[in-house]
Order: sequence, then C-alpha cells, then structure tokens
Amino acid sequence: MNWYVVYTKPKWEKKVVEQLVKLGIECYCPLVIKMRQWSDRKKKVEVPLFNSYVFVQLEESDRNLVFQSAGAVRYLFWLGKPAIVRDDEISTIKKWLEKPNNIDISILPYKIGDKIKVESGPFLGQEAVVKELNKTHCMLVLESLGCVLKMDLVANL
Repeated sequence: MNWYVVYTKPKWEKKVVEQLVKLGIECYCPLVIKMRQWSDRKKKVEVPLFNSYVFVQLEESDRNLVFQSAGAVRYLFWLGKPAIVRDDEISTIKKWLEKPNNIDISILPYKIGDKIKVESGPFLGQEAVVKELNKTHCMLVLESLGCVLKMDLVANL
C-alpha cells in the first residue's frame, strides 16, 4: 500500500484524521507543539507540521474513500499522478518528531549552495543543500524529503 497526500480544508487536518480513522483508513498527520500568544495569555497548542495536508495509506483502488470525510478536498498530484510518499520518508518524519527539541547544532564554515550530509539529529544521514545562512538561523533544503528545514541558531552561554 502506498502513502498518498490529501489536501484538506484549512484547519481541518485533525478532524479529517479522526473521520478517516473511523472509516478504517490508515492515516498520519504529524503534529508539533507551538507556543501561541493571545492578548491575555500564552498557551502551548498542538498544530499540524504541514498545514492542510494529511498522509493516508491505502490501495490505489480505494483512493476515493477519503472523500467520505467532509474536510478532504483533493489529492496532491506530482507529474499528473497522485503524489506517493515513500515509507522511509514517513518514518523520517516520525523519527524527527520523537526527538527532543533541544538538539545541539554546530555550524561549520559552509557557504550557500554547499551540499552537506546531516551528521546528527533526527535527519541523520539526509543530504541537504545550504540555502541561507546567517547569525540567527540556517535554511537547509532536504531534497529527498522535498522540504526546507529552518534551524534557529542559539548561542551557547
């Protein structure tokens, strides 16, 4: 069975997962905890890592079942076919989210455009291209996962 990417209505990711699980469909919505500020308080909330996207694992013949969920809009397509996400990519996302947020990162004298191999942390072994580099953060393009990773750099005091 393949993993497909379903585009959802805005802010419906969790509801779509709940509805699809009731239908017996294997699905995954990676969630992260973010600090949100309101006028009177701050609160930690669980939000989707990818806005408006949910991963579903099913046979190609069963792809229309996801539309029984009111929040499922369409599938994400790549080169005219439904985009398929490899199992190892889903595993990498899960492994990354299991790691604690206090990962030690050191910056070596890289330049924009350099190809590097991530040597520690949740993306261990992944190849990346340095897209942006400054004193506060570093942007890496993880081509195999098709995403950009922003790492905030915090000085060790």
